[in-house]
Amino acid sequence: MESLDLRVLADALAWKQAGHAVSLVTVVETWGSAPRPPGALLAVRGDGMVSGSVSGGCVEDDLIARTKATMQQAATDPRSEPATGKPAMLAYGVSKEEAARFGLPCGGTLRLVQEPLRDTTWVQAVLERTAAHQLVARTLTLASGAVTLHDAVRGQAMHFDGSTLTTLFGPRWRLLLIGAGQLSQAVAAMATALDFEVLVCDPREEYAFTLAGHGAPGVQRVEGMPDDVVRELQADAHTAIVALTHDPKLDDMALLEALTSDAFYVGALGSQRNQDARKKRLAQHFDLSAAQLDRLHGPVGLRLGARTPAEIAVSIVAQIVQVKNRVAAVPEVPSRSACALA
Repeated sequence: MESLDLRVLADALAWKQAGHAVSLVTVVETWGSAPRPPGALLAVRGDGMVSGSVSGGCVEDDLIARTKATMQQAATDPRSEPATGKPAMLAYGVSKEEAARFGLPCGGTLRLVQEPLRDTTWVQAVLERTAAHQLVARTLTLASGAVTLHDAVRGQAMHFDGSTLTTLFGPRWRLLLIGAGQLSQAVAAMATALDFEVLVCDPREEYAFTLAGHGAPGVQRVEGMPDDVVRELQADAHTAIVALTHDPKLDDMALLEALTSDAFYVGALGSQRNQDARKKRLAQHFDLSAAQLDRLHGPVGLRLGARTPAEIAVSIVAQIVQVKNRVAAVPEVPSRSACALA
């Protein structure tokens, strides 16, 4: 599950702690060109305020109206079904006419589970565990509304069998940049916009002001030598590491640790000639295997013909997203990229 949905849970928790009634809505099945995938989450506050999305805006207005009506009924009649706090199934777009009415593209259909949020203990636990970079599975029993949490593994999928719903909450994707120069600033800004947690390590004091004065909001500077930082980070399958200093003393040692970690993406700036020399150094002096060296993306980034720092940053971030989403790389036409000229 994307970290956007963790933000939805954080909003729902804050609303509940402030005394508001809150309902959670989860996409469980889709047909056709549904705008949001299974597992997408929406929180609806009692007064109609929302966080997240289950349809990109197509059915949210109707969900808000339903939720407000349900909560009003529960408040006035404690014996009513809404007052029991049990989840309910909803469907949109079951006919072409209804799909058109709600604006679902190409006759798309959505099945949703809506549940009143009563006990926030599990929400707090999910947020704490994902902040510690754990992957959590949450199982909801529709008949009772009971929630249980258990450890999940990468690659596990959301599951719905009609009576129980298991959704996954993963840690926030994070990016560690080695180097705090102009290119790092551009990469950090774009990655932050994509909701990555961005960390920057550069022990060179002359770059400290650069990061402090021009870094993207929310970017965290990590003190220490890059190899030590990578090791202490304990990079997992939700972590990307990119070396951008152009200094082998800094980049190589960081890459040595990164390539033996569980990081899903490892990249380094430099021309093809420099990358070949780097791989030779790493193999000869640090005994990295061919499989470990093959994990290195270098020259880093997609071949876009990029020349400016911002364009190169686009190519780097796009490749990270491509690998994160497990999209097969398209065969590239050789081009004179600014990434390759470094």
